[in-house]
Amino acid sequence: MMSTLAHSVHPYPPIDPVPSGTARPFWSVMIPTYHCAAYLRHTLRSVLEQAPSADDMQIEVIDDASVQDDPAAIVREMGDGKVSFFRQPTNAGPQANFTTCVQRARGHWVHILHGDDMVRPGFYAAMRRGAEGDAAIHAAFCRVITIDEHNGWLDMSEREQATAAVIPNLIDRLAVCNRIMFPSIVVRRSAYEELGGFHPELFHAADWDMWKRIAVRFRVWYEPQPLALYRLHTMSDTSRLMQTGANITDARRAIEIARGYLPPARARDLSRKAQLHHALYAIELAREGALRGDWASARAQVRAGLGCCASPRVWAAVLGLFIFRHANGQ
Repeated sequence: MMSTLAHSVHPYPPIDPVPSGTARPFWSVMIPTYHCAAYLRHTLRSVLEQAPSADDMQIEVIDDASVQDDPAAIVREMGDGKVSFFRQPTNAGPQANFTTCVQRARGHWVHILHGDDMVRPGFYAAMRRGAEGDAAIHAAFCRVITIDEHNGWLDMSEREQATAAVIPNLIDRLAVCNRIMFPSIVVRRSAYEELGGFHPELFHAADWDMWKRIAVRFRVWYEPQPLALYRLHTMSDTSRLMQTGANITDARRAIEIARGYLPPARARDLSRKAQLHHALYAIELAREGALRGDWASARAQVRAGLGCCASPRVWAAVLGLFIFRHANGQ
């Protein structure tokens, strides 16, 4: 039965259980795509090189009605009969496509791997060790390496803890900022069945909202090895949203939504910390835009940041940005 969190607090789409009698592999690797076929070969190769038998891993590409490329052709070229393909009848948007991924998943554990991201050798073996270690664990994630358009390494996520184990009180960290990148996390399908799909009103922050809901309800295991690769490129949704400040606006909405399900005794404090974090992050992004000479993007980030939190600390950061602009004669 779906929890109160899924059907009354917010309009989370339902995730029905897999019909009885359906053959169920351990893994469902669901690969959402939209105008990223140029990277899909890398994504599929990274999965297929470590995929167990078809009986143990479902692999499916779910295309959100792409019109600029042909992901189906790449699946035919590389899938070798091991990868299925589904195309949305019309463009549904990323969060709805993620929900479709879960709805179509038959496996006990679901990995949503964007069509421009990858996993490193050993990812599924390590995640399975964590997943099978404790029946109370309903999600597992690892450290992430950010890569560029040419697979070059850019950065590595902060290590959450030194050993592979359940993270205690993860929600206290996760409620403030998103510490889980999409390609790095696997989730027990029954968790999605209980919580529902991705929030239809969120765009950039739909994943963060989901991970928070999971962390509030379930134990989450962490692998400190960097086994997932998250791609950042100019055509990505993340890059586009940063140009308008919509990334911060969406995060602000996600913070408001989360107040309804965070632990009541800490919801107010965690929400305030999250607002401050994202406001300061917006000013940091504005400074990066200014360094590139992109003052339109910088102004958009400042507006979004102040809309999230207008504390003296945030205003001081804004003042520092204007001093920088004046000092550089811009």
